[in-house]
Amino acid sequence: MLQLDSISIVLVDTKTSDNIGAAARCMMNMGLVRLALVRPPADFLQKASKLAAGSDTILEQAKIFSSLKDAVADCGLVLGTSRHKGRLRKNILAPQDAAREVISILSPNRAAVVFGNEVNGLTREDIACCHELISIPSTDRFPSLNLSHAVMIIAYELFRAAQELHPLSTPELATSEATDAFYLQLQKTLLDVGFLERDHPERMMLTIRQIFGRARLSKRDVSVLRGILTAVDRVVRPAKLK
Repeated sequence: MLQLDSISIVLVDTKTSDNIGAAARCMMNMGLVRLALVRPPADFLQKASKLAAGSDTILEQAKIFSSLKDAVADCGLVLGTSRHKGRLRKNILAPQDAAREVISILSPNRAAVVFGNEVNGLTREDIACCHELISIPSTDRFPSLNLSHAVMIIAYELFRAAQELHPLSTPELATSEATDAFYLQLQKTLLDVGFLERDHPERMMLTIRQIFGRARLSKRDVSVLRGILTAVDRVVRPAKLK
């Protein structure tokens, strides 16, 4: 299924190479081919191959990045995964709903599903790169899933959704790189007008990112919003100099 080629599975700070290999096998089972690794173990390829079991091409073609921001720069929709209820946002997506959301926007957009490391999951900074989050239901008695098991659950739902749905006629979404530039400009403007705490602007900015992330901003949306900020800046900056 060609639409699955537009989806990246992104593994961040994975501690064991075996989990990378097992995740690659899960991807191959479900027709996913784009693997991105953020700061993987230096010797991951040789060790991961032992569990890849026929999916070596996914490992060999995996792209390596130094930051999650770079790994998802070309994606219009970025979904993170987390099991920590206290760190989750409102309107957390179930795997099935997330898969349908992804498939629906794939023409002409790219999407990514992000998985944190095996111990701590995604950091606050990682979560800020995601438009929304997915939570995989599990028993309270033992809620922690193996990384490759989590990848398989999401990959399976994406495979099913791709069989059942066709991408909608969706406008070209702003890439993660474009929205990050917008957020930087917005943060500067909000600091200038005194809306954000100067020492800790990231506290409110995470909430603001969540709001705009749910809006699925198009390229035009971002262009208009940045134009508004530029107009505000023209007024605010001369006033600050007086």
